[in-house]
Amino acid sequence: MFHNFIYFIVALITLILYQPTQTPALSALDALLGLLVVTGLFTAIVRFRFDRLARRASHYSQRVLDQRFGQLMSQHAILALAVFAVVIWVLDLPSHIGFLGIFVWLPTLKDLLFLLLFGGYLVLVWTYAYDAHQAIYGGDLTRANYVYSNAAFSAPILLPWTLLFGISDLLRLLPFELPTRILDSAVGQTAYFLVFLVLATIFAPLLIKRIWRCRPLEAGDLRHRIEALCRQAGVRYADIVYWPIFGGRMITAGVMGLMGRFRYILVTDALLQMLSPSEVEQVIAHEIGHVKRKHLLLYLLFLVGFMLISYAAYPLSFIALFFVKPVLSIVLHFNLNPTNFIYAIYAVLLVAGVIVYFRYIFGYFIRNFERQADLFVFRMFRDPQPLIVTFQKIAATSGQPADKPNWHHFSIQERMDYLQRCRHDPHLIARHDRKLRYSIALFLTAFLLLAVGVFQLNQAVIGHGGRQLRLAALENYLERKTPKTEEDALLYAMLGNTHLERNDERAALSAYEKAARLNPNDPDILNNLAWVLATIEEPSLRKPQRALHLAQQAIALQSTAPHIWDTLAETLYANNRIEEAINAQQTALSLNPPDRTHYETQLEKFRQAKKRQE
Repeated sequence: MFHNFIYFIVALITLILYQPTQTPALSALDALLGLLVVTGLFTAIVRFRFDRLARRASHYSQRVLDQRFGQLMSQHAILALAVFAVVIWVLDLPSHIGFLGIFVWLPTLKDLLFLLLFGGYLVLVWTYAYDAHQAIYGGDLTRANYVYSNAAFSAPILLPWTLLFGISDLLRLLPFELPTRILDSAVGQTAYFLVFLVLATIFAPLLIKRIWRCRPLEAGDLRHRIEALCRQAGVRYADIVYWPIFGGRMITAGVMGLMGRFRYILVTDALLQMLSPSEVEQVIAHEIGHVKRKHLLLYLLFLVGFMLISYAAYPLSFIALFFVKPVLSIVLHFNLNPTNFIYAIYAVLLVAGVIVYFRYIFGYFIRNFERQADLFVFRMFRDPQPLIVTFQKIAATSGQPADKPNWHHFSIQERMDYLQRCRHDPHLIARHDRKLRYSIALFLTAFLLLAVGVFQLNQAVIGHGGRQLRLAALENYLERKTPKTEEDALLYAMLGNTHLERNDERAALSAYEKAARLNPNDPDILNNLAWVLATIEEPSLRKPQRALHLAQQAIALQSTAPHIWDTLAETLYANNRIEEAINAQQTALSLNPPDRTHYETQLEKFRQAKKRQE
């Protein structure tokens, strides 16, 4: 489950940072064929490698087989991410379906469709991993049950995300401006996320229980023991349910739910059948430890902490482009689109942040929370021997070495050894609790300091100060660079864009003129220069005829871009060629621009001008 969480987070980053284009490099048919080809290759590779491992299972030790199986699962999940990135970024598949009406109104639906595609790649991995899994670990688990159980672990990831952004889409469709204004602000987004996170944590168990097909544990001695243990600890719950994950054949238990009214205690058939009553009680005591130590609430805190990474990544990517000379040199040398390059850096920083944060920071806390839950057994029982025996049974039946390392749990051997140490030296329990208190305090301190720093960073880079930073960086670079080359046209164009953001039309015009001299064949540079020449407020600088000529050149170079047709329409309007302006604007609208409101407003302006002429 923890690995799936990271994989889906990376897939989300891959999808969300993709910038749709009006002119995909491939046709829709070619993109579809590309999807079939890469999916076919992926399927063939996955099937071949797992089949080979299954055939060779008798040639290796259990330890080697377990290690090899784990490696293949990780490698193919990463390969699935790579294939998914190709589908999104190379085949431009989202751009081919993004214009459909339902996806325009509900973009989360489109993103969900592609996340399900990624989930489909993982399903292929699990499907072909099954034979190797059975050859290595044995058991009577069916392929369908194995695949479903792996997929079900993704529900706690996909379900909240779908609801979070789906509700946001619906709020934006309301005939009021307030919801959209709130959701478009940084404070509003943060508040919405936090409120949703709390509500989802409270109510999500109701849905997850159904997805996991949990059913109530029938009355009997074991249920009575679990109920008595919860009463003793003062833990409220909605129900005790069977957890049929992997056919209920895993010796495991769980607890989900922040509030007692919506909290469920999960037990598997294997746990109830293979453990003695005293062993079941101590496993439940471990789960009670998670509740009493507020671990679920602390997990929420760590998810909020991840927000800092997402908020810091964009301004850091911006700084990397403008202030790290080797990065800027790459953009110039290969004539890369700076906006896309910023998003690429943003994606790299986010993925690196996800891996480092969840693998090391979150991993540190979750391992130690599990140990703290183990140690809670000492609060409810005098001797932890039944829990130690449980760990021995888990190691014996799972087919995995007891000392197998794990980033989110201490190994089974480490857990048994620490329980033995605490049995002989109870002071270790208080020491571990103290260690966690100090660690949480350190995390909170760092969180608050970083929150202030990230806020200041965003204000400096994205707000008014950000425009100053961009101007300073670009002007400093261009002033010092000699001779000027065609690659510098891109920077002058960016400089012009920044001046326009500050409503400094004269400076923007100067920058675009320099860009056009260095690269007279760039349609976007010609387009921007044409727009300024046609719309600049200072009459002495307005040149409508030259603006029209530049816009026509831009159209000749790129005739499928709606923003260039929009500029052509404006330049025709500036030259009093109203009928042609209307036709050009209608062409722009037919190309499905992302912001139709602007284009429709322009079209109405031209139509009103035509009425005045008549």
